[in-house]
Amino acid sequence: MTQDDDLLGRAYDGRLMRRLLGFLRPYAGAVALALGAIVVGSLAALAQPWLMKQAIDLHIATGRSDGLSQLAVVYVTILLIAFGAEFVQTWTMQMAGQHVMRDMRLAMYRHLQRIDLRYYDTNPVGRVMTRVTSDVDAINELFTSGVVTIFGDVFTLLGILAVMFWLHWRLALVACFVLPLIGVVTQWFRHHVRQSYRTVRGLIARINAFLQEHLTGMATVQLFRREAEDFRRFDALDRAHRDANVDSIFYYAVFYPAVEVVSALALALIIWNGAGWVRGGTLTLGTLAAFLQYSQRFFRPISDMSEKFNVLQAAMASSERIFSLLDVPVRIASPDVPRTPTSPRGHIVFDHVWFAYGTSETDGEPDWVLRGVAFEVQPGERVGMVGATGSGKTTVINLLLRYYDVQRGAIRIDGVDIREWDLTALRALFGLVLQDVQLFAGTIADNIRLGDPRISDQEVRAAADAVGASGFIQALPGAFEARVAERGATLSVGQKQLLSFARALACQPRCLLLDEATSSVDTETEAAIEDALTRVAAGRTTIAIAHRLATIQRMDRILVLHRGELREQGTHQALIARGGLYRTLYDLQYASRAT
Repeated sequence: MTQDDDLLGRAYDGRLMRRLLGFLRPYAGAVALALGAIVVGSLAALAQPWLMKQAIDLHIATGRSDGLSQLAVVYVTILLIAFGAEFVQTWTMQMAGQHVMRDMRLAMYRHLQRIDLRYYDTNPVGRVMTRVTSDVDAINELFTSGVVTIFGDVFTLLGILAVMFWLHWRLALVACFVLPLIGVVTQWFRHHVRQSYRTVRGLIARINAFLQEHLTGMATVQLFRREAEDFRRFDALDRAHRDANVDSIFYYAVFYPAVEVVSALALALIIWNGAGWVRGGTLTLGTLAAFLQYSQRFFRPISDMSEKFNVLQAAMASSERIFSLLDVPVRIASPDVPRTPTSPRGHIVFDHVWFAYGTSETDGEPDWVLRGVAFEVQPGERVGMVGATGSGKTTVINLLLRYYDVQRGAIRIDGVDIREWDLTALRALFGLVLQDVQLFAGTIADNIRLGDPRISDQEVRAAADAVGASGFIQALPGAFEARVAERGATLSVGQKQLLSFARALACQPRCLLLDEATSSVDTETEAAIEDALTRVAAGRTTIAIAHRLATIQRMDRILVLHRGELREQGTHQALIARGGLYRTLYDLQYASRAT
């Protein structure tokens, strides 16, 4: 589930960086401004020790105070320039980072809406959430405190080295004497923090997946008294995540003091050697003071770049995961030149359809769910569909809506293969009611309209009236403007089912698809829904899947599926008289009720 969440990969990948910079390209002006500010800020930082050298050598050491006040004014001016440059750089890059993060999340969510459902069959929701949240945050950190600031660190470092060698090359070599120690400390830090970050990344993805699964299924957890066991498992994940973060804190706690110690050692060497050269007259006191300041500033970008290396590496890993999601092919899409009938009638034909969700683990052959299923539904005809669990009933619905594409055969609506339809127009033909109703946070009206501005308030109320939902809606505080909690937690199962019926009818579909649509309502509500459906299904093609045979007995025709094959079809009376599979199902169901 999280096999690629703990991978860091290379610290730099040119291919990935080019794709990342594509998101930054619309904000090139802000980046250019930030780069300019960094150059100005670095030059201002380089000028300050030099001004200190001038003040000491020309004024303090000689006792000449004339011109010292002008140097002080210049120094304060440079400080203000450095402050302004830092402000501009921080503000512009943070703003650009926020825009990039927004654009990237929008691109990912847009793609997640387009890829077919097969992707979600094999990728846990918690893992996908990690891509859209944590991985995008890592990219934001790269743009706001990584790419541009690394340029600033390198520019400052090279500038300090150049000035130091220009001032006194021998003292510059003394200052560079400690660089191997810095290299050892930095390499140790990078290696261990990399391992720690890898562990943290994997655990974050596992925590997200665990929370998504168990919070969604909290009712089942409580029913089977799994609270203690699930808490123990979450505690173990959370403890491991804490320990991994504590490890990284330890490495940071060692690294920064170690850099300070090496920096202090460099200062000591500069003072020890520089004092002798000052006494010998080969070095001025101002130059020594400037060297001390340059040395202190020299190690700051080194430590910054060491930390930025891990930011860069984390961003490369996150970008690889993000682009692997964005590169998931959209296999189910509208053709370039769709063939969409101007006046759809709802004539459905399954032409010897074969379909498999996957392959067999034993021989690798397709594990067929439907095997040569062929039937025809005339416009306005009401067809019921029954069969044992796993016989392929719901798959028929999934294929009609083109959530998946058939492997063999074809499905045609009004004489046109659904793969040649515009996908939006195809799905707009259908009103779908499932056994498990998905409601969203918002109002009752929002959940019936589902954001379609073409559905007026009158049509929302008419749809609710048609399925008998107006009674309980009017009893809610605010009626159609009553708030709906996440997943409809404040509504009963039957009420959610009625809202689902109203939602399906509000868009005035040409075809109705009902998948165990009345299995969660009581007998009285079911009778009311059946009466409503008799009215609203008039003139609409209807396919209803049901386990309870009583709900489909009045259908024009009933299809009986068994192990992926269409075994029988006919009216209720004809199938009972035939004495085949349908009669067996009927006898078993009513015999169990009788007992």
